[in-house]
Amino acid sequence: MPEIDTVQESSKDRTVKFLFKLKDQHKVETVLIPFNNKYSICLSSQVGCAMNCSFCFTGEQGLKRNLTTSEMVGQFLQAWRWLASNRPGEERILNIVFMGQGEPLHNFDAVKKACEIFLSQRGTSIGVQKITVSTAGYIPGLKRWLQEVPGVNLALSLHSPFTEKRNELIPINKKYPLAEVLTYIDAIPLQKKQFITYEYILIKGLNDTADDAKKLGALLQGKRACINLIPFNAFPGSRYESPDLIEVENFKAILDTFRIPTLIRGTKGDDVLAACGQLNSKN
Repeated sequence: MPEIDTVQESSKDRTVKFLFKLKDQHKVETVLIPFNNKYSICLSSQVGCAMNCSFCFTGEQGLKRNLTTSEMVGQFLQAWRWLASNRPGEERILNIVFMGQGEPLHNFDAVKKACEIFLSQRGTSIGVQKITVSTAGYIPGLKRWLQEVPGVNLALSLHSPFTEKRNELIPINKKYPLAEVLTYIDAIPLQKKQFITYEYILIKGLNDTADDAKKLGALLQGKRACINLIPFNAFPGSRYESPDLIEVENFKAILDTFRIPTLIRGTKGDDVLAACGQLNSKN
């Protein structure tokens, strides 16, 4: 069971970031995100990450090791216990997202087992469509996903429909090109009212133009897709900037013309480096 090392609470929106210490002294971060008197929990699947995405603070750590299933489930249990002690009556964690540190499909077996425990009535009994696993497009994991993880939601870190830009943002795009990734994702059987989520971090002057929006819309039009637009969250040493709100809204307006459900994800926990792309547990 991971031990709570430190807890940081956002003064802006009550987001909670945990730094967990593992038995071998490695550390990982986990985030509780409040919404409507309930919580989503953002779990880590690895100590560090091998993907080296340029917009993500975790990538600067490199990969130290995979987490075990018990270490992932332990993040959930420790966060639940913290809520019970510190915010009694609020211990309702209704959504689980594997979007913390690490590439979940790079640690496939342990993540799969963790999902099975979360889904089990003898485990946490979370609904199948309340669990989302995110990937940067790791094809060896996607090949297994088709057969082994039915029902659980999948999110793809897309971030650019253009090869050169995606290569910069997600280096594994050079090995596993987006077009090939999408062929595997398109083959995933979806339940009624289930979608694939496409995450798109908007970076000022890089992937936030009208051409980017039109290309993205054309790429996903007609698919059972929803898009999360995420204004870039700065971290120490990052070379990117967040776009202005008007640029984000203009980008969404173009996507709306393609009739693709699109949400602008509000930033939470950025004052304690708990927002998307800001996790880094390097000692």
